Amino acid sequence: MAVTNDIESLLPHRKPFLFVDEIVSCDDNGSVSTRKFTEEDFFFKGHFPEYPVVPGVILVETMAQGGGAALSLQKKFDEGSLFFLATVNNVKFKHQVRPGDTVRMEVVNKRCTKNMVVQEGKAYVGETLCAQAEWMCLVGKGNIQATVRNIKSSRQRLTFHCIAFKRKFHLN
Repeated sequence: MAVTNDIESLLPHRKPFLFVDEIVSCDDNGSVSTRKFTEEDFFFKGHFPEYPVVPGVILVETMAQGGGAALSLQKKFDEGSLFFLATVNNVKFKHQVRPGDTVRMEVVNKRCTKNMVVQEGKAYVGETLCAQAEWMCLVGKGNIQATVRNIKSSRQRLTFHCIAFKRKFHLN
């Protein structure tokens, strides 16, 4: 049973670029969501016409959307916040996803602040692992440059404090 299938109320994405059908479960640690890919999905017309396969970048976006929608459902951010994918790391594609496949995204929240989310996820069809990745999203109201400046400023302050701490206790 789904926690919600009203994903449009949780994400700014719309068809044809909305890749979450329902959130199955979610809590502070992570979430599980699903997406059924159909022959009508726009990318199958060109990737590849004779042998349609979900592009790997779409699987990563699907996992990130699932994780973001679950955080929005839990009201972790200001209403109307946008999620901007900033980094993607340790991506592995293990198995193809084809039209008709339902993908289950299992997402773990590694770090969540008002301006940033770090998550990792795995995408399965049945029990078969198809893709896995780690990503960071910046969260803002559309002026993401201001959000980036805030994060950089916070990082610089933290670096300064770490250096001062090392010097004070002679840890160089």
